[in-house]
Amino acid sequence: MTLTILVAPSGFKESLSAEEAADCIEKGVLRACPQARVLKVPMVDGGEGFTKALVAVTGGTLHECVVTGPLGTPVLSHFGFLGGQDEPVAIIEMAAAAGLRLVPRDRRNPCITSSYGVGELIRAALDAGARRILLGCGDSGINDGGAGMAQALGIALIDKDGLPLPPGGGALGRLARIDLSARDPRLADVRIDAAVNWHNVLLGERGVARVFGPQKGATPAQVEVLADAMETYAAAIHRATGIEVGSAPGAGASGGLGAAILGLLGGTLHPRYDIVMQYLDLDSMIARADLIITAEGSLDGQTPFGKVPAEVGHRAKEAGRPVIALAGTIGKGVTLNFEHGIDAFASILKAPCSLDDAINAAPKLLVRAAEDAVRMVRVGMLLTERGLAA
Repeated sequence: MTLTILVAPSGFKESLSAEEAADCIEKGVLRACPQARVLKVPMVDGGEGFTKALVAVTGGTLHECVVTGPLGTPVLSHFGFLGGQDEPVAIIEMAAAAGLRLVPRDRRNPCITSSYGVGELIRAALDAGARRILLGCGDSGINDGGAGMAQALGIALIDKDGLPLPPGGGALGRLARIDLSARDPRLADVRIDAAVNWHNVLLGERGVARVFGPQKGATPAQVEVLADAMETYAAAIHRATGIEVGSAPGAGASGGLGAAILGLLGGTLHPRYDIVMQYLDLDSMIARADLIITAEGSLDGQTPFGKVPAEVGHRAKEAGRPVIALAGTIGKGVTLNFEHGIDAFASILKAPCSLDDAINAAPKLLVRAAEDAVRMVRVGMLLTERGLAA
């Protein structure tokens, strides 16, 4: 019997793209089982790789441009256009302008990082003729609620002294009012569909500042500053537009960028896989596979809430296919994934090491982990052939 294995990983943040991760897993699979048939569907969820993946699968075009990065310095970024569409559909990933990868570890402070460059990408897409925008939200390095993006599009955020707010989520605690009068008029005529993690909300104990602020470098004190700032921001959006963003599903996506898309740009938020799966052929690939291997940088109790391995696991279970997940780190609550389609998981790390060493060695570690996993599968197949499997 020729084993057909579907490789459907996410990227590993700051280390491997989804395409690179898929290639590493394929290499490991073929070391353990040279005769295997390997299918690959690198998974994107709106974060890094979203634009290039959708451009590639639709035969679209990629456009480079320079925008303001999260720390206020210029960065080389990009947006794309889908191929084969009746109208010009632009693809933007916020991570290309305000991603965590663009913030050096020793400078991570979500009180000051800004999404201004995301607004510049939207402007560039409008300048290029976009009539619809697919905006991917993920892998952010900001917690400014999309305030910078809004400012880049002409929306004024004013403090009690009548002065414009400086960049960063921390400044939103001083927000007194929002002035939409100079908002880019083209936004009224363009449809914005944002692919977001539907589980991320802006406010409360599960709000974006408390859940994700520490991952972006926020101290406990800064988390509280940001949480209070988001409360002030949500109230100002409600006064300006009548839209309630505080508890809206997805409004907390990408450091609260979803709140600005919904409340200030007139966009629509969608569970990210509702957008992505229109262009990725995952379900038909699952149907052809005997085994699925997925992967992500971290597997823990948060994974079932919108992360790639859980989405792959859910779809695989509907088709009755087993799933192995490989991860850089295994965290608290990881066994919850057994209830969401993951049958087995393993860390690619075999010994303690620094984060820098793990990132640099990630390709080699992932190849080896995939090889080890498939060798274990082959042992199980031998036992089954002998009638000894449980």
